[in-house]
Amino acid sequence: MSFIFSTHPLHPAATAMLEAAGDLRVASAPDPETLLREGRGAGIIVVRAPIPPAFFEDAPALRAAIRHGAGLDMVPMEAATRAGVLVANVPAVNASTVAEHVLLVTLALLRRFRQMDRDLRQNGWAAGRAQSDAAVDLGGRTMGIVGMGNVGKAIFKIAKFGFGLEVVATSRSPENMPEGARFLAIDELVASADVLVLCCPLTPETTGLLNARRIGRMKPGAILVNVSRGPVVDDAALIEALRDGRIGGAALDVFATQPLPLDHPYFGFANVIVTPHLAGLTEESMMRMGTGAAAEALRVIKGDLPVNLRNPEVTDHYRRRFPA
Repeated sequence: MSFIFSTHPLHPAATAMLEAAGDLRVASAPDPETLLREGRGAGIIVVRAPIPPAFFEDAPALRAAIRHGAGLDMVPMEAATRAGVLVANVPAVNASTVAEHVLLVTLALLRRFRQMDRDLRQNGWAAGRAQSDAAVDLGGRTMGIVGMGNVGKAIFKIAKFGFGLEVVATSRSPENMPEGARFLAIDELVASADVLVLCCPLTPETTGLLNARRIGRMKPGAILVNVSRGPVVDDAALIEALRDGRIGGAALDVFATQPLPLDHPYFGFANVIVTPHLAGLTEESMMRMGTGAAAEALRVIKGDLPVNLRNPEVTDHYRRRFPA
C-alpha cells in the first residue's frame, strides 16, 4: 500500500502503531504547498492542519483523511467526498482536556492572575496583593455555553457539579441538553452569562456568531472564553469592546489568522489571555487523539470502514475505487 502521511508529528504510541502497519511520513511543514508536494501519492492522510482541496485532485491512491481530533473544518469535505475519499475523526477524546482549560483561564481572569503576577514581579508583594481588591469568585455566577457537543457537556459537568454554577446553554439540538442546563436562545444567553464560553463547531451559521450586536448585549463585567474557532467571533467588535472596557476580559485560544501575529491588538490587553490553540493538547490527550486516528487508519488499511466515518454517502464511490 502507498504511504501514510501526517501533517504533524504524532504521539509515540500512535507513531509506533502506524510504522508497524506501513511507511509513515511526516510533513516537513504544515503549509498547503508543502502538504501538496510531500503528500502526493499518500494512501491515508492524518490531519492536524488545514488541507487544501487540491490535495484530493488526481489522488488515485488516497483512501482516507483522518482528523487527529474532532473538528472537521480542516478537511474540505466536498472535495474529499467528490474524490471518493473517506473522512473520519476522533470525537470526544480531548473534551475533558478542553474543559479543564476553560476553567483554568476563567479562574485566571476572574482572579486577575496575569495582573497579579506582573505587579508582584515588577513592583513587589503589596502591589501584587492589591490586585485581589478587584478579583471575584467564580462560585455563584452564571456560565453560558454555546455548543453542547462533547466539549460543551464536559464543561457543563465541571461548571455545574464542580463549582455549582448556574449553566445556560444554546445548541443546534436542544433535546440533547443535559439535565441541569437551561436552554436559552443565543441573544438571551449572551445577555445573562457572567462567563460566556464558545465551543461550537465552525459552520456557515456560527461564522460571525458573536458579532458587535451580541457583544453589546454582554454584561459589563462578563468574560468571553473562545475554544471553538476564531471566525466565530467578530474580532474588530471584540477589540473595540475591550478598549472601551465594556466587558471584563477574554481568553482566546483560536483565531481567524493562525499563528496570531505578535503585534496583534489582543496582546496589548492585560485582561486578555491568549493561548496558541492548545486548549485540547496535553500529553494524555495527544496520546488519545493519536492512537484513535491510528486505529481508524489501521481499519482502512485492513479494508474496513472507519468507526467514525463522517461522509457515509461516499461509501459506494469508495468501494468502486477500492474493491474489497
